Amino acid sequence: MAVIALITWSAAVLAGLYMLTVWLIENDVSARRTAPSQLPVPVLFGHLSLALIGLGSWVGYLVLDSDTLAWTSFGALCVIVLLGLTMFARWIPVYREPVPAGVPGHALEQPLTAPAEGSFPVVVVAAHGLLAGGTLVLVFLTAIGVGGS
Repeated sequence: MAVIALITWSAAVLAGLYMLTVWLIENDVSARRTAPSQLPVPVLFGHLSLALIGLGSWVGYLVLDSDTLAWTSFGALCVIVLLGLTMFARWIPVYREPVPAGVPGHALEQPLTAPAEGSFPVVVVAAHGLLAGGTLVLVFLTAIGVGGS
């Protein structure tokens, strides 16, 4: 079960890195017609940093078979999931609402383009979330000793 958790965690990180790449490419802060991102940069990079640190501690658990590392990984994963849910909640309106119009009363004002996260493929967002949820369950079950270590 621990190795399956490693696989799901790694797959979730890869999906997250894909979305980060899309966000970095699409997040043109110098463009005048681009709506600002709804994803706070500290939350985004905190989520990424904790995911990589937590994955590293999970690999350490697999190598050393230390219960402390298993619970450290689970604690990190809980924070990672909370940050991810925060970003997901901020992404939903960007995905569901139409692109906001320009400044009212100015006929020459063009509509704003969607924020960078509006370019995330729904399939990737869903896969990332499902993999993260599955990883949380697998890490918890491993930490409490279900299926051996």
